[in-house]
Amino acid sequence: MQQKTPLSVVIIALNTAGQIEACLKSAAFADEIVVVDSGSRDDTLEIALKYGARVLHQDWLGFGRQKQFAVEQAGHDWVLCLDADERVSDPLRASIVEALQAPRFHAYRMPRCNRFMGRWLRHGEGYPDRSLRLFDRRVAHWSEDAVHEKVLAPSPVGSLRGDLLHQSQESLAAYLEKQNRYTNLQAEELCRRGKQASLGRLVTSPLLRFVKFYFLRLGFLDGVPGLAHISIGCFNSFVKYAKLHELNKKGKS
Repeated sequence: MQQKTPLSVVIIALNTAGQIEACLKSAAFADEIVVVDSGSRDDTLEIALKYGARVLHQDWLGFGRQKQFAVEQAGHDWVLCLDADERVSDPLRASIVEALQAPRFHAYRMPRCNRFMGRWLRHGEGYPDRSLRLFDRRVAHWSEDAVHEKVLAPSPVGSLRGDLLHQSQESLAAYLEKQNRYTNLQAEELCRRGKQASLGRLVTSPLLRFVKFYFLRLGFLDGVPGLAHISIGCFNSFVKYAKLHELNKKGKS
């Protein structure tokens, strides 16, 4: 039997039966897999148990706090955090195993490759989309952000080879619905922090974002999916600040 890597893979899940099996297969090299579920009504739990995962329930806390809860349940201090629609590629697995043999850093980033509208994005915002997912939980942890959470780790941070594959199966309509929810959460968080939405920010934020990712980061090479991905991101920037402006006005009324 192949020796397992002393590592805990932690996954948060909710109704991910159509996606989580491939994620679990790609994480089989780890000594432990922990799935924290927030109330699935499909076969998510049965699939996770089939692949030997330790399954726990936790009511939804928001992305950052939910992921941190999952990290705290792990049996190993080194953790790899995955979403149910992500897969560890063979090159990334080899890079993780090598790095953990003699860690030089307390945390590691990895390139994340996103599949959007049937195409793997290799430019623009879609790649390399470097994500910090492998870390020693004794010195790093997830932020408490309700959305667009991040791992807070001391510098320097190492880099791994090989892609984390984001194989989302959602439709464009479902993706847009999710982005609408995310911009609500972002605007609410900015408002709580006392931020104001100026006319200049409404105009320049999406414009500069488009120039950066479509032209400077060569997003145009990803064809129509690349253009759609970047355009939606730019629209999100506008909508986030428009919603913040609305919240600012309500707060003054």
